[in-house]
Amino acid sequence: MGADCRKPSLRRRRGATAVPNDNKKTRREFLADGIRVGGLVAVSATLGSLATRASAVHTVWQIDPMKCVQCGNCATQCVLTPSASKCVHAYALCGYCKLCFGLFRDKRSGDTVTAENNRCPVDAIKRHSVEDPYYEMSIDESLCIGCAKCVKGCNTFGNGSMFMQIRHDRCVNCNQCAIASACPSQAVRRVPAISRTSSSR
Repeated sequence: MGADCRKPSLRRRRGATAVPNDNKKTRREFLADGIRVGGLVAVSATLGSLATRASAVHTVWQIDPMKCVQCGNCATQCVLTPSASKCVHAYALCGYCKLCFGLFRDKRSGDTVTAENNRCPVDAIKRHSVEDPYYEMSIDESLCIGCAKCVKGCNTFGNGSMFMQIRHDRCVNCNQCAIASACPSQAVRRVPAISRTSSSR
């Protein structure tokens, strides 16, 4: 009756020596560690996915006017017809010249606004008299095809007040912009979008 009838917790084989194992984890500790590691992996993957999605939503394609070489690829490479890239006029830089080389060809028959004298192939540049001898040029963006001929003329002979820019109300924000891929000066890149209002103008 005085003998201990409980089963030993560890049976030893004949001739085996018991080695103490203080580092052995219980099943509960093993499962808890596994759940912790799995949770960290899942959280990291979720955060990475959200960061990627956020960056895609909050960036837009933009042309750096200082790098642009007016190559004409904006008109021909965009997935949209006409291109989402348009000539933009910075009135603060404009000289309000009567003889505007954004409007007129450098080699022409006269100084009248006619198809043979105009640089723009689609007549998207309109000239309005402010007061003699000053004239204001405006761009009809619905007609502009993004050829950059006016920008080249303005930058070569004038103040450089005309420049190319991607209009975000037209751009479909492709993952890889076809214009950016074809740009010889790498002037097209993704930039953070400040707001829909400021990026469309």
